[in-house]
Amino acid sequence: MRVLIVDDEPAARAKLRRLLAAESDVAELLEAPDAPAALALVRSLPAPPDLALLDIEMPGGNGVQLAAALRERGVRCIVFSTAHAEHALQAFELAALDYLLKPYTAERLAAALTRVRETLARPVAAVGELWVDGERVLLTDVQWLSAADNYIELHLPPRSLLERATLADALARPGWATRFLRVHRSHAVNPAHVQRVQRLSTGEAVLTLSCGEQVRVSRGYRAVLDAFAP
Repeated sequence: MRVLIVDDEPAARAKLRRLLAAESDVAELLEAPDAPAALALVRSLPAPPDLALLDIEMPGGNGVQLAAALRERGVRCIVFSTAHAEHALQAFELAALDYLLKPYTAERLAAALTRVRETLARPVAAVGELWVDGERVLLTDVQWLSAADNYIELHLPPRSLLERATLADALARPGWATRFLRVHRSHAVNPAHVQRVQRLSTGEAVLTLSCGEQVRVSRGYRAVLDAFAP
């Protein structure tokens, strides 16, 4: 495992170096004092790190913004290490694996690394598929998505699966925006499974899916109805 540490406090970086050095599968430790230095370092590498351990409040750039940039550069696992609890929700919206609140113990870091190892052990999903709890899911089989706090629920009738992400984050993934149409702030549908469109006098609509489930289109998203046959 290749790990990138980003923290403007030398003592915080030293603590992580000491704790990570005890992990037998940590093959390389990289570090940077701020977001610009971290991005420059990752750009210079032949392959991205497996894990980035990020502080949040740093000079030169917010750690949450850095996490989004590192995702685009191919870093699979993000864990925040910070003294600021108020950013936790925003962190998990970026699908961070964990949020270590300083001062944390070696045991708390070990628990986060367990989640990292589980994630790295999963195959990388190709465009058009998703791995959930070790199961390969084809997006063509998902009839609709619904928001569930910091998760999305993938509906593959007669069952459903939970994935840690917000609905907006999921729809921003490669291949998802062309597969699903958002019809409500809380759900999106796969147009390939829409069997019937019922327009309501309120400006809303009801979509009947191939499984028989009905999903409501809110007035704010009624423009998407043009994507369906009359």
